[in-house]
Amino acid sequence: MRIDIWSDVVCPWCYVGLANLDAALAEFEHADETDIVLHSFQLDPSAPRRDDQPIVERLAAKYGTSVGQIRASQARLVSLGAERGIDFRFDRAIGGNTFDAHRLLHLAARDGLQVELKHRLGRAYFTDGEPIGEPDTLRKAAVDVGLDPGEVDRVLAGDAWADEVRADLATAREIAITGVPFFVADGRLAVSGAQPAETLLGLLQEAWASRPTPLVEFAGASNAEGCGPEGCEL
Repeated sequence: MRIDIWSDVVCPWCYVGLANLDAALAEFEHADETDIVLHSFQLDPSAPRRDDQPIVERLAAKYGTSVGQIRASQARLVSLGAERGIDFRFDRAIGGNTFDAHRLLHLAARDGLQVELKHRLGRAYFTDGEPIGEPDTLRKAAVDVGLDPGEVDRVLAGDAWADEVRADLATAREIAITGVPFFVADGRLAVSGAQPAETLLGLLQEAWASRPTPLVEFAGASNAEGCGPEGCEL
């Protein structure tokens, strides 16, 4: 079974949601038969490579609220994160455009390291205060999880995986994803937001139990005589 997740690297609820999914998978009896596929989503596609404006000021301006209200929301996230082993340090966060980070996540998916890189990028941005749009930050995170340094450099210096990122963004628009994280189980069942681990476990169980029955089930040997497009073996 496959779980598709749309999320952004600078979305704290996406970080919490992924941690909740990890907890759900730990309780799911078919976890070893479940593939997690991360898809690109950008909360601010127009962001510069680096934005040194304090995150509380940027968010207050974006949502038309006060710095105090943003800090109150962040305090709740800090508490939730601590329960999940996440050390949110919003005072350190240095914003930036996440397009290159998503390109590296596609590279990591090819090598089976996508979830590991997503966690590592989350730590870089939310805990370590590393500028998330800068190549040095991205390279360090990618190499730390096991990606080839030379290939990482080639990706960051060019436009590899850009089409895949754009395809993810286009699919998000097509299926009307307006907020992240957004989870789709088995291509059929969807939930949005950083759902609790219990809710995500229920989603996994429901998706597994309701999978369509195959039209044909094969039994016996597969090397018996037969005919194909090129004719018959006589």
